Amino acid sequence: MIQRPRGTRDLLPPESRLWQAVEQTARAVFGAFGADEVRTPAFEPTELFVRSVGETTDIVHKEMYTFEDRKGRSLTLRPEGTAGVARAWIENRLHDRSHPLRLYYIGPMFRYERMQAGRYRQFSQIGLELLGADSPLADAELLLVLHELFTRLGFDDLQVHLNNLGDPEDRPRYQQLVRETLAASREALCSDCQRRLDENPLRVLDCKVPSCQVIVADVPPVSTVASEASRAHVVAVEDQLDRLGVPFVRNPRLVRGLDYYLRTVFEVVSPKLGTNAVLCGGGRYDRLISDLGGPAVPGSGFAIGEDRLVDLLPDGFKVRVLGLRRLYLVPLGGAARAEALRLARDWTRAGVVLEVELTGRSLKAALKRADKEGFAAVAILGDDELAAGTVAIRELATSSQEVMSPAEVPAWWAGRS
Repeated sequence: MIQRPRGTRDLLPPESRLWQAVEQTARAVFGAFGADEVRTPAFEPTELFVRSVGETTDIVHKEMYTFEDRKGRSLTLRPEGTAGVARAWIENRLHDRSHPLRLYYIGPMFRYERMQAGRYRQFSQIGLELLGADSPLADAELLLVLHELFTRLGFDDLQVHLNNLGDPEDRPRYQQLVRETLAASREALCSDCQRRLDENPLRVLDCKVPSCQVIVADVPPVSTVASEASRAHVVAVEDQLDRLGVPFVRNPRLVRGLDYYLRTVFEVVSPKLGTNAVLCGGGRYDRLISDLGGPAVPGSGFAIGEDRLVDLLPDGFKVRVLGLRRLYLVPLGGAARAEALRLARDWTRAGVVLEVELTGRSLKAALKRADKEGFAAVAILGDDELAAGTVAIRELATSSQEVMSPAEVPAWWAGRS
């Protein structure tokens, strides 16, 4: 038997309904704040991710799915969404449009990661990018949109962690500070962190190995070398969040795993996830588009790990989605079966959610299936009902039965939904 590749999974009903509901909610919230959807290719030239994410990051160094096509061109399955949006902005000359521009995406990403709970090698992200605004207000808007989305999904215990990564001009000074602080402990670091200390010391601070986390606790925070302009920027973001009532904490140890971030960086964490707490991350990336060959355009954004998000959905949201009322239309006899699809068309147009019995089950077998599958009611259409121009509706919760005309069914259904 052929099986799915390791690190992937099949999303089956009813869980797939949760994914649809989450994505519909995200589209509604993002759209309400003026965002439009963008869809970029699932694979891009490898150079795009090397130049944007950073050659020394773990993503580029050991997690990307890279291959050559038949003409020898190096292509990579996208490990994240922001780089593709930036490339699309440049290539499609979106600078001609009015800015700021708000673009969101929903889709699969690919990383060859170590398997653990809630983490897959094909995973889905929900992301939002805000391009063309360098003000703290833009960062605050992103966090407000996030807060609104999580609120509509029913979350009330998530925490926003916020930090200032400074400006790119501050980076060399901080890298040197990290190297000097950790020099005496170098041999105690994991092999990856020893390499990171040479190539990109900030990545050491992002290590998830417990022993490394203890060692890097002695490293001074990046705020010790951050510019006054970056400090003022992040303080202004925090002031806006206070005004909006969006709860947050300053986390001086927070760095993100992508090299293009500067100034504001943030994560949304869940206490339920323990050490693997991150549900969402983002920040400001004012140099990304220019680094990729475009003009100097400021930007900021975030990406939500949809797999983890769905796993952690509050029970109230799940009940609303999975408890959707459905009607089971059961035709009995050839004449009724010939009429069933016309009724199904008319009723669904009027807002009834239903399923037609197609396999010729008897009424007894159909009622048994309806009870097992959680239908709210069964619409029975037999020869007698057909001759009388009626349909019998049996509610399963009460075992009560009413007879009405087919035209009355949508109003009856709406009154009980």
